[in-house]
Amino acid sequence: MLHSMSTTPEPVSERSAAEVNEEIRALWLRSGGTLSVEQREEYRRLVLEWAAALPRPAKAA
Repeated sequence: MLHSMSTTPEPVSERSAAEVNEEIRALWLRSGGTLSVEQREEYRRLVLEWAAALPRPAKAA
């Protein structure tokens, strides 16, 4: 099975990882622990935004 991959980069998050994490927690609370199809897509988008907002570790020289 082939999957299409987007060639457009995800936008860099304007919110902190903590802010996005709060939205993720709220989504889970609203859902009662079971996500609908639409909520799963929102969760996926939020997790990607959260990961993009995480601070990048400095590379060791």
